[in-house]
This record gives sequence, C-alpha cells and structure tokens, in this order.
Amino acid sequence: MRVLLIGANGYLGRFVADRLLADPAVQLTALGRGDDADVRFDLATGSPGALTRFLDAVHPGVVVNCAGATRGGARELTRHNTVAVATVCEALRRSACHARLVQIGCSSEYGPSQPGSSTAEDAVPRPGGPYGVSKLAATELVLGSGLDAVVLRVFSPAGPGTPAGSPLGRLAEAMRRAMQSGDGELRLGGLGAQRDFVDVRDVARAVHAASLSAAQGVINIGSGRAVRLRDAAATLARVAGYGGALHELDTPPGALRPGIGHPRAEAVGHRAEALGLHRAESSGHHRPDPLGHRGDAEHATPVAFPYPDGCGSWQQADVRTARDRLGWRPRINLEESLADIWMEAACRI
Repeated sequence: MRVLLIGANGYLGRFVADRLLADPAVQLTALGRGDDADVRFDLATGSPGALTRFLDAVHPGVVVNCAGATRGGARELTRHNTVAVATVCEALRRSACHARLVQIGCSSEYGPSQPGSSTAEDAVPRPGGPYGVSKLAATELVLGSGLDAVVLRVFSPAGPGTPAGSPLGRLAEAMRRAMQSGDGELRLGGLGAQRDFVDVRDVARAVHAASLSAAQGVINIGSGRAVRLRDAAATLARVAGYGGALHELDTPPGALRPGIGHPRAEAVGHRAEALGLHRAESSGHHRPDPLGHRGDAEHATPVAFPYPDGCGSWQQADVRTARDRLGWRPRINLEESLADIWMEAACRI
C-alpha cells in the first residue's frame, strides 16, 4: 500500500510517519513545505491541478493529511486549515488514483462542553475560536466531498515532541526553570481546566488503523478521561522529582490580579509567562477582557487562560466509535507521556 503523508514534519506527522514506516506493507511518500520532504508542495498556495498531476504520478492508495496551523490570525488559520484541505479534496476528486483520505481534525471543533459529559461524534459542533472554526470548516469539506474519507478528531495530544508553547510544554518549562534556579515554590495559573490527553504515539496508531479500515465520517481519538491540569502538574512534579510547593494563581470569576509590569507581579513574572499566564496573545489570539479593564501596569487584568482552544473548562471524548470501528484503544497513560515531556524539557539547559 502506498501512502502519501502530508505534513510529515509536524508534531503529529512525525509520529505518524514513524508508525507507517514500521509497517513493511506500506510504501511512504512525504509531501510538505520543508526541504526534507520527498516532494515540496504548499497546500495553502498550490493549485489543485498541480496536486492532481502528482497524485496521478504516484498513485497512492491512501492520503493522510496531518498538515495545518494551530496559531495565527483568522486569515492564516483559514488558509492553512481550510483552503489547504479544499485543495486536497479537489485534487483527489480530479485524480484517477481514487485514494482514501484520512484527515486529522481536532477537538476544538466541538467547542465548550458540559462538565462531566463525554462528547460523542454526533454532538453539534460549536467552536469557540477561529482555530476551531477553521478546522470544522475543513471537516465539513471532507465529509461533503464524496470521497472515501474519515476525519479523526484528536483531543489534546501529549508525549514526546510536545511543543514548548503548548500548555503541558509551558508547564514543563516553568518547572525546569524553578528547579534550575532552586525555587522552592512554583506559582501557576489556569490549572482548573480539564482536558482529555492522548499520547501522540497512540494518535499515530489510530491514523494507521484508519488508513487500513473502511470507516468513514468522524471518529474521536482521545483517552476517554478528562484530567485537571493541576493534577497533571502534580504528576509532572513527581516525575521530575520537584519537591517544591505548587501554588495556584487561579482566582474566582471576575476577580482581578496585577497585570504585567505591576510591582506585585514582577516576582513571579518569568515563571508565569512560561505558562502563558499573563500574555494570552502569545497563542496568536487576543483574548478580550470581559470586564473592560486595560492591560497595563496601572490597571488590574483578569487571569489569562492558558488554553486558548475555545473549549472552556472541560473536554472529554467518547471514544467508543474508535474502539468499535477501528479496533483502537489508547495504550499509553498520561504519566508516561509526562515523563517523556519532562525528559525533553530537562535537556533544554
């Protein structure tokens, strides 16, 4: 089976490539914007006709699309997450290869959900930000394309290679800095959010299974269990051997705290910034202040939320469809994922 993998150099794509290469029955071709791709092609600017000619030449049986953007403004997210997928769908429709499409979606397409609930694939999507909107639009394009296609809605990926700018990546970096400087306490904010973490290697297994299956439509890929970020922080501290105290900066809704540059915030600024506590704009999105306060040294601002995914305080996947249609279950627990995240963070000295 020849598989064309788009986005092989991304966070998920690297592990998907490793998983596919481990299958002796798979012949893998990587398409992307980097110099190390087998074929250089930019989905956001390339034409469907050019991609069609390449598909007809390579004749893959499966196309896996792991490409996309997680940061940037609405225009950039739309170009890389929606227009790019439209190009893939149109090229596959024109091509004579009749390849199956495995599209990587995300849980941000669902938006906020009720605490305590598990989100199934038939839930009405209500994305809470431009990233989720751009990914949902891509999913709708795939589902309406008439292609043999499946969309894997991946919840919160974790494990080796976790980007330093992600919530777990920032958490590990803040802990590394605290240990390096000998700080006996670590002040963290936004730890009340609960997310469904799934190891990136388990995601790669799901992609492999979806490539071999006949399943169509949307399939959730998650652990099926929401974990509070403060519990993940405690586990990471245990894995790292950090014996200091973890203090939360979270405040009740509507409560205020000093903003950046405020004298009372300077003492913890460098650690808090590592977790995105003071600068929500670092995610690529400016988060409006619902109370209308300015964010300068003279005015207090609300605590910034370290999860700019538009999904509120809770997300948990219903993963029964993945089990029933792909024969897939997560194998790697969060502690192992966090241990790998910490191993990489500890090496950044």
